[in-house]
Amino acid sequence: MVPGHGGAVAATDRAGGRARRPRQHPRLPDQPLGVRRRRHPRRPLRPAGQRGFHPPAGPPAEFWTVQLFLDELDNLLRHLGIADNYALFGHSWGGLLVAKHAATAPAGLKGLIIADAPASYPLWLAAMAELRAALPAGVDDTLRRHEAAGTTDSDEYHAATKVFYDRHLCRLDPWPRDYQASFYELYNDPTVYLAMNGPSEFHVIGSLKDWGVTDCLADIAVPTLVLSGRHDEATPATVRPFLDLIPDARWELFDDSSHVPHLEEPERFRRTVGDYLKTVAQV
Repeated sequence: MVPGHGGAVAATDRAGGRARRPRQHPRLPDQPLGVRRRRHPRRPLRPAGQRGFHPPAGPPAEFWTVQLFLDELDNLLRHLGIADNYALFGHSWGGLLVAKHAATAPAGLKGLIIADAPASYPLWLAAMAELRAALPAGVDDTLRRHEAAGTTDSDEYHAATKVFYDRHLCRLDPWPRDYQASFYELYNDPTVYLAMNGPSEFHVIGSLKDWGVTDCLADIAVPTLVLSGRHDEATPATVRPFLDLIPDARWELFDDSSHVPHLEEPERFRRTVGDYLKTVAQV
């Protein structure tokens, strides 16, 4: 469903009329949402990730567009039969995607959660430059040397990216098994990630590099919960436009998290999202 860092997951409430929640997940495959196994029993989560969506013949890079994934989100809502009453959760790139969807004022959308997402990729890249500059001596030099040489598939580059990822992507040690599995899947098929993002979280040279949603955030008309971690690669500067431009938005900062608070602070994450969904259900 979405490039790289995730898939789409739908949560439905068949027992009542409360808002049901498909989730858009960005850039790596969908295992990082390991918390889905512990969701509320009345909202079963149904993964519909990018693995089920790959066209058979290996399409060119230009096939993978934002509009493609917006269309697929609409298809998912129709397929699940929840387009008349739902909430959306978008993580990382998925946060931009669900914001773009919400800005079209779909009639059935009741609420929006934007997690660990920048409002634009230019803002993201500016934040990446600051975070890279604060890495231990020599790490960013190694990264930039391989980026300039086009050798980002080298072991040395991957080892240097891990330094950044341990600080700003997931601070758990060791990483949860499901989260590690997402990187194995990315290694096995990096097609969409490379086409739309690039070789790493902080070296965005794909089709998303100039994209953002700041121009349409004022059109979002549903209550919006914005989530991020204190050590997140989605820094406060990248998140701020959501709060400044969406008319009804509030921010929850996870002090002990980076980019995956659903793994780093799972109890607080579930409580925060659950409380928000209760308020949406009352609308």
